[in-house]
Amino acid sequence: MKLEELLQKRSGNACELSGVTENLIVYEVPPAQNNGIDGLILINEKCLNQIEKKEVLDSSFWENILLTSMWSEVSTVQVVSWRILNRFRNESWAADALETMYISDQNLEWAKATGDHINDGNVEFHKDCNGNILQNGDTVTLIKDLDVKGSSLNAKIGTAVRNIRLVHDNHEQIEGKVEGQAIVILTKFVKK
Repeated sequence: MKLEELLQKRSGNACELSGVTENLIVYEVPPAQNNGIDGLILINEKCLNQIEKKEVLDSSFWENILLTSMWSEVSTVQVVSWRILNRFRNESWAADALETMYISDQNLEWAKATGDHINDGNVEFHKDCNGNILQNGDTVTLIKDLDVKGSSLNAKIGTAVRNIRLVHDNHEQIEGKVEGQAIVILTKFVKK
């Protein structure tokens, strides 16, 4: 039997965190330990995006889910639940859940291995002037004429900047090429 089939059987063909039955994805809980099915979890797309910090964390989405999933007998579900609870540890419901949650020493060590529990769940996303989340490779349009420092180039309003790159350590900046010249642009001056 394939791993995905075993996961579907274990989970009842539903997300092992939320119970949702649509858009299910096999997720290997990091760090990868090559434990076969014991290192995998079947989750839906929204859970995956929240876990991988591709979306803003939604406390109301997670509150009821985690208060149930933290009691799972499946190690991977416990590990992921503990990690997400730690992202919300400043909220009373999550702090209470963390105090009452039982997790074995081995699973706790695994849960702490990524260091995800050290920071809270706030993730700074690169957003355009309308609040849309930008990704590497997106095409954006300038909403204002921009003078490029150190150059005679004036990037005009409406100019399309294709295949942007996100500046890793500054969520307010992106990189792109205008008229063949690589420039840094403030995200507040672009729209997706």
